Amino acid sequence: MSSNKRITTTVIQERKVAGKAITMLTAYDFSMAKFLDEAEVDMLLVGDSLGNVVLGYDSTLPVTIEDMIHHGKAVCRGAKRAMVVVDMPFMSYQVSTEQAVANAGRIMKETGAQAVKLEGGQEIADAVRAIVRAGIPVVGHLGLTPQSVHSLGGFKVQGKEEKGAQKLLDDAKCLEESGAFAVVLECVPALLAQKVTDSIAIPTIGIGAGVYCDGQVLVTNDLLGLFPGFTPKFVKQYANLHTQLAQGIAEYRKEVEARAFPGVEHSFKISDEVLEKLY
Repeated sequence: MSSNKRITTTVIQERKVAGKAITMLTAYDFSMAKFLDEAEVDMLLVGDSLGNVVLGYDSTLPVTIEDMIHHGKAVCRGAKRAMVVVDMPFMSYQVSTEQAVANAGRIMKETGAQAVKLEGGQEIADAVRAIVRAGIPVVGHLGLTPQSVHSLGGFKVQGKEEKGAQKLLDDAKCLEESGAFAVVLECVPALLAQKVTDSIAIPTIGIGAGVYCDGQVLVTNDLLGLFPGFTPKFVKQYANLHTQLAQGIAEYRKEVEARAFPGVEHSFKISDEVLEKLY
């Protein structure tokens, strides 16, 4: 029987030591958070991917700290067991160390989350150290970092060449030294991710980084097949909810138009006696 105790940074670290895989999925609202929590997913990421998935932006760059707090609150209300990690959005930690700590603190205080996530390596090390010194757990994020998509030249696999691979490895070691308790590796060659995983004592969580990471994360909407069309190579669809939803909604529309819904079983009654008294 599984425990209902909250997943902590200690538990996540123990998973790596024991060789037990860590599960992580994105959540942006109360209902999905509750569902994933009851399914015993270890970590819920309130990703700034909500910019694409929920708010309809073309990238994560327009997402604000207010957006993250709003959705983070909802997720934390739904998650009782899983560790909730909230992304720090673009420009909420890059300007200064002081601003990074203040924004991380605001996220933690106002959402009730257990950790924050920052993108980048050596260039954000000071911010990571300061946030950790303030008592806030930090998850790092290396490889394809969506907030830096323009400087990376698009959504491409990272670390395929020697220079980039060495930087990614150095960045992972730097994040560990700076106090991060885990690091996400996105769109990284599987064997490089294995090298990183074997080279640091903190857990790695992969998304498009192969099977050798200590855990895996996906955007929940992707794995449930909620969006038709383009699906990243690293996504496996475990359901096709888009088709099921479309069919259900179409059936509802047809029944309403045909006045087949609502039926008697969906309606409430009033006595003839009461009706007769109305004027």
